Amino acid sequence: MLQLMRGLAYLAPSLLLFACFVFYPLLKSMSLSVFNTDLLGQETTYAGAKYYKEMFFAPQFLNSLKATLLFTLYTVVPGIFIALGLAYMANWQLKGIGFFRTIFAFPLSIAVAGASMIFMMFFNPSAGVFAYFLQLLHLPSISWLADPKWALVSVSLVAIWRGLGFNILVLLSGLQSIPKHLYESSSIEGASSFRQFIDITLPLLSPTLFFVFIVSVINAMQAFGEINILTLGGPSESTNVIVYSIYRQGFFDLNYSYASAESIFLFLIILILTLLEFWLLERKVFYR
Repeated sequence: MLQLMRGLAYLAPSLLLFACFVFYPLLKSMSLSVFNTDLLGQETTYAGAKYYKEMFFAPQFLNSLKATLLFTLYTVVPGIFIALGLAYMANWQLKGIGFFRTIFAFPLSIAVAGASMIFMMFFNPSAGVFAYFLQLLHLPSISWLADPKWALVSVSLVAIWRGLGFNILVLLSGLQSIPKHLYESSSIEGASSFRQFIDITLPLLSPTLFFVFIVSVINAMQAFGEINILTLGGPSESTNVIVYSIYRQGFFDLNYSYASAESIFLFLIILILTLLEFWLLERKVFYR
């Protein structure tokens, strides 16, 4: 009993923070989603599932759900592949490799606002870096942030770049934890570098890859900063992901109940996707 009380005492600060910033907001959102509210967000009358029904039959919400899923698809898999390639190179034992490791991890130190402003200049259709390369290749110019066909892709590029630093550091730590004698033994047996990567690196790195995949999906489903700065959910609602829709409903339209219903739905989507990922992918993870 004494040990239990001591353990709870150590956990008390974390539990207090979780209660204030996670559990209470979640319970409050659940409550707001089934009540009508006034302009101050105070609950007035019971509404039941009214806002959930309204949400599911609203074309705007279905468009937000599509944009969210596409954004997740555009950012998670390419981001992990690029980070894995860079982490693999950063793990090479070369002179001065520490400098390149620092460069690879550099995006981790850039805030979302700074990264978005940098890419806003890159995306400039007349004087941006991307416009310059398109001109060199004699390709037509692209309105990256103003064209509905390219806006979500453009925002996804920013999110991929911002996530590279974290993904590279985690994957590099996983690569460095693989015993070197396994590569030495396989080299003696005549295994090529490709076979070593397939038969040794990927299986032993699978727990780290699984962790990065889970975190990347959760982060992608909650994307907000890049979209708020670069596109404001436009053009033509093409980048109006669910989190940005919640923001607009709650802080601009003052529709707190509808925004809360969207929040609960997003929470359930992330929860279900995470459980599915554990169920489908964890069995393929090789734990040493």
